[in-house]
Amino acid sequence: MATSTRNTPAPLHYRVEVGNLHAHLFRVTLTIAKPAALQRVSLPVWIPGSYLVREFSKNLQGLQAHQGSRSPAPLAVEQLDKCSWQIACSPASALVLRYEVYAHDNSVRTAWLDASRGFFNGTSLCLKVEGQEALAHVLELPASKAMSGWSVATGLAPQKIDGQGFGCYVAADYDELVDAPVEMGPFWSGSFTARGVPHRFVVAGAAAASFDGARLLADTQKICETEIRFWHGSKKPPFTNYLFMLNAVDDGYGGLEHRNSTALICTRKDLPRQGDAKVSDGYTTLRGLISHEYFHTWNVKRLRPAEFESYRHDRENYTELLWFFEGFTSYYDDLLLRRAGLLDNAGYLKLLTTAINQVLQAPGRLVQSVAEASFDAWVKFYRPDENTPNATISYYAKGALVALCLDLTLRSEGRTTHGATLDDAMRALWKRCKAGAMRELDVAAVLETLGLRSFAPELAAWVHGRGELPLKELLEQHGVAVLEEPAQLAQRLGLRVAENHSVQIKTVLRGTAAEQAGFSAGDEWLGLESAGKPQADTGWRMSRLDDLTLYAGDAKKVIALVSRDKRLVRLELTLPPPLTTWRLAVKNEARINEWLESKA
Repeated sequence: MATSTRNTPAPLHYRVEVGNLHAHLFRVTLTIAKPAALQRVSLPVWIPGSYLVREFSKNLQGLQAHQGSRSPAPLAVEQLDKCSWQIACSPASALVLRYEVYAHDNSVRTAWLDASRGFFNGTSLCLKVEGQEALAHVLELPASKAMSGWSVATGLAPQKIDGQGFGCYVAADYDELVDAPVEMGPFWSGSFTARGVPHRFVVAGAAAASFDGARLLADTQKICETEIRFWHGSKKPPFTNYLFMLNAVDDGYGGLEHRNSTALICTRKDLPRQGDAKVSDGYTTLRGLISHEYFHTWNVKRLRPAEFESYRHDRENYTELLWFFEGFTSYYDDLLLRRAGLLDNAGYLKLLTTAINQVLQAPGRLVQSVAEASFDAWVKFYRPDENTPNATISYYAKGALVALCLDLTLRSEGRTTHGATLDDAMRALWKRCKAGAMRELDVAAVLETLGLRSFAPELAAWVHGRGELPLKELLEQHGVAVLEEPAQLAQRLGLRVAENHSVQIKTVLRGTAAEQAGFSAGDEWLGLESAGKPQADTGWRMSRLDDLTLYAGDAKKVIALVSRDKRLVRLELTLPPPLTTWRLAVKNEARINEWLESKA
């Protein structure tokens, strides 16, 4: 039996069992040792790190309350709103709540249960006991025949568990309980130590015959050691252990950070493969995801927006600072891969090229600032539609470019004097805010101290403004060649499409040739005709967008034959002149190394 020193009995006890694997039901028993006379309980509507109200209570069913023996009739449970309930009971006796939760969301945000795997976040399964959130909570995960061959992994501290991880875990309060997801199943497991701290990596769904777990561990160890050194030099991090949980699926990508763990999802084919010396683009992306979520252990889980100092689980928690906490993390995720020796300069610039083009090809960058994008995350970023690229900008992508511009500006101005960098600013913010609540004024103050001048104009223009960033000038100052190459046909026309025996229009970008011609999201582009000629002699069926160049030749105008709501529509499309896209390349290796290599 594995035990910990945190053995004090808790007044709140959650027992999570498999109710029905094939119905995807967890069964939860919550025992409240000392309930209030009118006890309220609630389930969060969102999970920190994913800024969308997801209504987790929609999956909760069969809530019943009991006191004393199980034979008496259940107590009345009054539902107060979409996510909270109230029970009148006796404070002299423990209150026991029983309910089931449907778990069939194979993402990192909610819960999943089937015959091969179980996973859950506490925000999806664990009712909050109002008035007792600050007390200790115990999570019990009993083993059962239905889970034969399974193990458990979680970042919670063990109280009394068996060799497979089943048993009891303890959390200091409700926030800690729901900030530690649980992985269950016959997963692969490996471990390593980074800067003296034990780390564990578990992977569900990998193709065992080809999966190279040793390489994943070695690369992740390099990432972790690099990031701990970034924040603390030779000192240890503010956690005593860390857990990576990766779910490998046929098609998926994402991650969600927690205080001493992270839940990840990736495409199975992107895992490292035994005997394959080449690093695939997919595995590079996975390593970037690992780097990103681990960096969040500092930047958002501890150093966090002042508005997140105390989470409200029943409603949106607004902040204008996601450009910093997500954007700056996005800047450092690939940069720290470079510093860990997992990317060379050319590989890093290739990733940066993609990030820059993503922003420059979004008309919404001129409509929405990154501060506005942060505040609007709840209604826009997580609810994309066909107009999203025209009306919004990603606080991840543009926030990363704001970080890039601030870093290169500090380096340019301080090259011959004080030599300040954004690295110094991040560590200064950690100390200034005592690894806690941060405001934009803290960012401004630290930049002014390090840069020996006010950065208010840059923050106003780059964070709260909607203009272009001085990317080309700053990159060229640091040894990067900014080259222009022909853009792909879809970008030239102003379209985002899907191709499957025809061309389906997903998005029409603002101010482009496609918009001027009258294309609309939802159109199916079936074919084209030459403008001004008899259609019987000049019509062509299209199955791919590239067919346009094949059949149009050097024509300046064509007639696009489009299906819209089962009606055939002819649109006159003027073919635009060639557009360009960026490609970054190494021009001055020594100058680039001054930027990309760490002084810490």
